[in-house]
Amino acid sequence: MSRFRRVPLSVLAALAMTGLGLSGNIAAQDLMTGLDLTSDAFTKAEMTRADLEAQIARLAPGEVLDLSAKSLNGLDLSRMDLRRTRLQAARINKVKLVGANLEGVVLDQAWALDADMTGITLKGASLFATQLRGAKLDGADFTNARVAGDFTGASMKGAKLDGADLSADEKNQSMGLMRGAFKSADLEGASFKGANMARVYMEFASLRGANLTGANLRGSELAAADFAGADVSGANFDGADVNSAKIGAMKNASESKNFDKVKNLERANRNQ
Repeated sequence: MSRFRRVPLSVLAALAMTGLGLSGNIAAQDLMTGLDLTSDAFTKAEMTRADLEAQIARLAPGEVLDLSAKSLNGLDLSRMDLRRTRLQAARINKVKLVGANLEGVVLDQAWALDADMTGITLKGASLFATQLRGAKLDGADFTNARVAGDFTGASMKGAKLDGADLSADEKNQSMGLMRGAFKSADLEGASFKGANMARVYMEFASLRGANLTGANLRGSELAAADFAGADVSGANFDGADVNSAKIGAMKNASESKNFDKVKNLERANRNQ
């Protein structure tokens, strides 16, 4: 999915024209610095659900509706089939996408702050530098998706991220170190079977009852994360930082890999 990781010039131009004010800097994962989140671009919609449905209905076979850099904030798009759209750099803050189908859709650099995406399908989608702080993603399906966005404070109970790539992009750092960031996110009961979570950021996250079997957590930042009841059989913890993490009630900890190579194990919370 490397072809999605650079912002096209057309998108950058559109961002500049809408007055988003990136302050000349998109080189960090926290892209909110210098932005006016109360501006029309982040709070209003330039089309209705009916407009969107009509445009999708007119698509020729194989055609994709390009909604890059469009403002769709606050719309109720619940249960819509949006697989034939492209939402790169779109603003979908506080949008309702409950039960919607976005399988394979490009949402790179999109803004979905406080969006309600309960039960959304994002299988194989690309979420690179996507901003989902405070979003509701309970039961969302990210199977095999590229997930290198900011999910700080998001609710992702029972979300499915099996086979997903949440890892840091260590080859292309033109936008800084991009990776899955889940600080203080609620990932209770989420599934990460076989997921690539290398260098993922999960400080203070709740992973209670999560399924991490076979996940790669190499170099991940897990300080103060709660792993009570989480199944870590086959999970690779090489170099992971578990400072103050609650690891005492992990399931199948003896079947994990490289747990002897974690950082700050002496500072971890081993209480049951």
